[in-house]
Amino acid sequence: MEELLQQIENHKQEIAAFEAGNAEATEAFRIKYLGTKGLVKSIMGEMKNVPNEQKKHFGQLLNEFKQFTESKYELLKEQTSNDKETAANEFDWTLPGDPFPVGTRHPITLVRNKIVNIFQRLGFAIAEGPEIEDDWHNFGSMNLPLDHPARDMQDTFYVNQNPDWLLRTHTSSVQARVMEKQKPPIRVICPGRVYRNETISARAHCFFHQVEGLCIDEHVSFADLKQTLYYFVQEMFGKDVKIRFRPSYCPFTEPSAEMDISCLICGGSGCNVCKHTGWVEILGSGMVHPKVLENFNIDPNKYTGFAFGMGVERVCQLKYRVNDLRMYSQNDVRFLRQFTGAV
Repeated sequence: MEELLQQIENHKQEIAAFEAGNAEATEAFRIKYLGTKGLVKSIMGEMKNVPNEQKKHFGQLLNEFKQFTESKYELLKEQTSNDKETAANEFDWTLPGDPFPVGTRHPITLVRNKIVNIFQRLGFAIAEGPEIEDDWHNFGSMNLPLDHPARDMQDTFYVNQNPDWLLRTHTSSVQARVMEKQKPPIRVICPGRVYRNETISARAHCFFHQVEGLCIDEHVSFADLKQTLYYFVQEMFGKDVKIRFRPSYCPFTEPSAEMDISCLICGGSGCNVCKHTGWVEILGSGMVHPKVLENFNIDPNKYTGFAFGMGVERVCQLKYRVNDLRMYSQNDVRFLRQFTGAV
């Protein structure tokens, strides 16, 4: 035990003579003497080797040694704490601040929000639905027969667990769910992501974004549809854009029409984007098919309605001159930074 007493005395002298020039040295002192694997804890562990009749005496000595070391540490902390304050006060507050990079919304989000905002000003409410749909809401209720090409596996992603489940191919399924729960008058806009089993290229992708609209009430006519879409185009692209409607076919609208606008890139003179016609297709539209109304117990003799749908990527292409659909999902920061401040 004499050897242990001599070690304690030597360490006390070493601790008493210790001087810390800075906070780092004080921390080093704490780790060496008071840390989990420090000297004080190591010596305290020697109590197990002390005879029982001497444990009380050695216990007092060891506690005194621990308190002595802790007192020295507190003194060193007090001496070096002023160094930190001095270093903080030496900061040059006249230096320019570090710039924070300004973020921006994705171009698809910017265009989607603007489209929705335009129709909200016309009284359309926002409606959303699930991206995994059943066959009835996606196809059957929309008057798509069983042999319609859109049901083919080449166009639709089906879910393996249940052949009746699929990734929605259009947001018309949201319109179906609205008509299922709400009776006329109905006026909703349905934005969302849709999926098609297509080869990814500059002009096509396996997923994209749509905004569809539905209006059902008494005495709704094709003239109401045209005026609604005229307003939308002028608000989105400006007053000088020309508009035309072309007859078309759609299983859930009758009559149906595609709407074109004059090419914004060439001004209607002809270019590669408009295929030298001066016109660019922007959306499909039409009067809601009576069969679709009957599917949701809406009397087609009392109510009529119109519907329309557009691809957000197509509108974004025309507004921002983005000709490659893949750029929207590649997360290239150089591409995304171009839309800071875009409206």
